[in-house]
Amino acid sequence: MEADAPFRDTSVGDATLDGLDGNFPLDARALSKLHWRSRRGLLENDLFIQRFFERHESRLTVAHARGMYALMDLSDNDLLDLLLRRKELPEGDHLQEAHQVLTMLRH
Repeated sequence: MEADAPFRDTSVGDATLDGLDGNFPLDARALSKLHWRSRRGLLENDLFIQRFFERHESRLTVAHARGMYALMDLSDNDLLDLLLRRKELPEGDHLQEAHQVLTMLRH
């Protein structure tokens, strides 16, 4: 999927998150699934993701997980382009969670 392409429903990343309020904290099982799904093929992406988890893991919410799952649907090269600010995500309400996580990944 290209960065300019629309995202699919991100709730399919972890069915246990379906219907939950985005402000709910992630439980240990959901966090473990998110770690597993966030593994990438490019070392550069893995470094951004590792730093993200080191800084934010203890306060991640369901909304953050949905945003991360949306980003993980991208190809490695498209994700790296976003992380390095070579591209930007398109605007849209359905992408708000992905935008938030992308900001967290970049800082």
